[in-house]
Amino acid sequence: MPTAKRVLIAGCGDLGLRVARLLALEDAANRSWGLRRQPDDESTQDIAGFTWIACDFTQPSTLRDLPTEITHVLYTAAPNARTEADYRAVYRNGLEHLLQAVASPALQRVLFVSSTAVYGDHGAQWIDEDTPTAPKSFNGRVLLETEQWLRSQCAQFETISLRLSGIYGPGRSYLLDRLRTGQATAPAVESHWVNRIHIEDAAAAALHLMNLPNPKPIYLVTDSTPLPMRVLYDALAKFVGGPTPPEGAAPASVGSKRLSNRRLRDSGFNFKWPDSRVGHAALMSE
Repeated sequence: MPTAKRVLIAGCGDLGLRVARLLALEDAANRSWGLRRQPDDESTQDIAGFTWIACDFTQPSTLRDLPTEITHVLYTAAPNARTEADYRAVYRNGLEHLLQAVASPALQRVLFVSSTAVYGDHGAQWIDEDTPTAPKSFNGRVLLETEQWLRSQCAQFETISLRLSGIYGPGRSYLLDRLRTGQATAPAVESHWVNRIHIEDAAAAALHLMNLPNPKPIYLVTDSTPLPMRVLYDALAKFVGGPTPPEGAAPASVGSKRLSNRRLRDSGFNFKWPDSRVGHAALMSE
């Protein structure tokens, strides 16, 4: 019978809390700890076996009294500001600080939530885990550097980098609000491709990869239906009753690409929301 997990969820926001709930449902003996600067006790009263810990990954002194015999780490931290210094402090340095604090023979697997920002611009070409990386901005460069450092630690424990595409789901209404009020633009059809992942599928994929025997070091966590930005934005505008988005330039810092999730699907993972248009329609109906 599998041994119960003892999981540190570092930077425990929406994604981390969803994973904590799945861990509690998986096995009543699982324990999880959510690490972040300001814990939110009211949001976790329903999660069995979960405990908050207040800490700052950029300050090693706050990591001195973490639980022992941790078996898994899920690193989902996020910087306070969009600067290269903040990204490096939280991702590259913060992950190293945390792993130094929890180092023990009990640690089996570390999962790092990265981003598809590690890729460059590939137009309409299909991209997978073996596609050469070429980040367009500092955030992708720092994430890629952190992935590479983590893989260098694989002699001590298994490591997996989860390259997530754009997350959507409950509470993420910024784009929908802009489409509703006619403030969002989109380039011409098929000139820029985008990729999405529902937060429910992202959390389920994290748990799936936490349990997967003999995992690969990298997985693209994205749904099965990459779309031209124009096609997605037109569909979402209709859902929210907004006007057809006027034509505008593609985002300068995000390259166009069509992401393949074949490796994740071949590992046995099944998506609840394989098409973001269906996922968004369900959100609207709720």
